[in-house]
Amino acid sequence: MKQFAYARATQAADAMRLQAGTLNSHYLGGGTNLVDLMKLGVAAPDLLIDVTALPYDFVSETDEGELQIGATVRNSVLAAHPQVRGRYPALSQALVAGASGQLRNLATVGGNLLQRTRCPYFQDVSKPCNKRDPHSGCPAREGEHRNLAILGASEDCVATHPSDMAVALMALDAVVHVQGASGPRQVPLGEFYRLPGREPHRDTTLRPGTLITAVALPPPIGPSRYRKARERASYAFAIGSVAAALAMDGDVVRDVRIALGAVAAMPWRARQAEDVLRGTRLDESAARAAAETELAQAHPLRDNGYKVPLLTELVVQTLLELRDLGA
Repeated sequence: MKQFAYARATQAADAMRLQAGTLNSHYLGGGTNLVDLMKLGVAAPDLLIDVTALPYDFVSETDEGELQIGATVRNSVLAAHPQVRGRYPALSQALVAGASGQLRNLATVGGNLLQRTRCPYFQDVSKPCNKRDPHSGCPAREGEHRNLAILGASEDCVATHPSDMAVALMALDAVVHVQGASGPRQVPLGEFYRLPGREPHRDTTLRPGTLITAVALPPPIGPSRYRKARERASYAFAIGSVAAALAMDGDVVRDVRIALGAVAAMPWRARQAEDVLRGTRLDESAARAAAETELAQAHPLRDNGYKVPLLTELVVQTLLELRDLGA
């Protein structure tokens, strides 16, 4: 790990001023991903700007029923928060499934959103990787890609986004509040991330130096659940996951939100599946038809085609569980 400078910001303006003054700088939350990347040589900042003292450690409900979550809230605090467990259980379940207690005690909401891929080629600086070193190549396409993308990939990148929390937030219609040089703005989570295309090194649509200040959740449409498949029972990154929220009128779907994880470079909103389900009687065949419609877009590589039937079953089981909760 190369030498670097460290500064602790207490106001957003201070953090952005420090960032603007150093070309190669990073904001530091819990550091559970960034510090690992520094040890691997993937990230080599000249300056780390500690943002954990900024005034964003809050979880509060607005008069309109929206839940505001500050960017420096620790994952363990958020997972245990009564409002989250009661109104947005998929988010609490995703956070608990995502990491050990020690990591959740350090990791922040803002940092969780900005996690970088765990693709082995990205993490190995001796190998080419378009996400780490643009235009160097993507050996994962012909190499080790068992856990990589089946949706939204490109010739330049088949990496997946690692966050469990972000999958739940996508299904809950989260909006990210950010502060930049032009002032504050709000970015729907579906517009916050980007697919790789020809620029896989750009994970998000944020401009350099932009600071995440909060995440907002609208009132829930109904019960929600998060379901995750992984290669071992202890804490591990997903090989496939589903977050869903469901509103029923009797046995007919009034509204539904579905997001898939570990299938693309961003949490994948399953809008085609949602369209199939709205206004239909929810049974196993309807749930399966919706999942199969969404996953018909998949383009598996040599060794990750198993994700298509895996995600199909995850979607079916999650939807049926939600249906039964509302019965």
